[in-house]
Amino acid sequence: MPFFYYGSWDYLWLILIAAVLGMVAQGAVQSTYRKYAGVAARSGVTADEAARYILQNAGVYDVSIGYSNRGGLSDHYDPRAKTLRLSSGVYGSTSIAALGIAAHEAGHAIQHAQGYAPLAIRNSIVPLVNFGSAASMPLLLIGLFLNSYVLAMIGVIFYAFAVAFQLVTLPVELNASRRAMQALQSTGLLAPDEAGKARKVLTAAASTYVAAAFAAVAQLLRLLSIANRQKRD
Repeated sequence: MPFFYYGSWDYLWLILIAAVLGMVAQGAVQSTYRKYAGVAARSGVTADEAARYILQNAGVYDVSIGYSNRGGLSDHYDPRAKTLRLSSGVYGSTSIAALGIAAHEAGHAIQHAQGYAPLAIRNSIVPLVNFGSAASMPLLLIGLFLNSYVLAMIGVIFYAFAVAFQLVTLPVELNASRRAMQALQSTGLLAPDEAGKARKVLTAAASTYVAAAFAAVAQLLRLLSIANRQKRD
């Protein structure tokens, strides 16, 4: 039977809501970043210097800081290389937005150094998530084509690994932002009136992870509906 017969329209409204939330979140990130990327912090410290200072203040000395080649807002911490990579618009910038982003990534490095459990869990399931994401849809489609509920459900289970990754990412990101704000204020890198602006940047960034988790759960419900409809029919 056609693929759409197997309940692929179920939970479509959730998928559409997730898509809208994702677009709104991305728009909020871009607009908030642009707004505060043009406002220099009074400390005059650059983002890379701030990240280094925050790391050393937390007792982390084995993390290097370099450039990210992935384009704008591609800042990230690589736990395998113990390297904090900042995008060209952040590295060397004295803006409030740049300091907030650099401090957030430094928060991830500190999480790694301190063995923060959610980060350890997320890092440990990456290979499984990569495999599951690649195999989930082919297995589901093969299961539907062969009228095999078991194969279809294995595909759904593999996709659930990706959902688990998105869900465990939420506390990791929120905790990194909390650490960033505490560090920026306690070290004096940002004045109290500047901290609120940095928080807006990090809050906007966090909304993208919330939207991604919502989208992943909505898609999982949809795939479960497809597999269960196939079993009933």
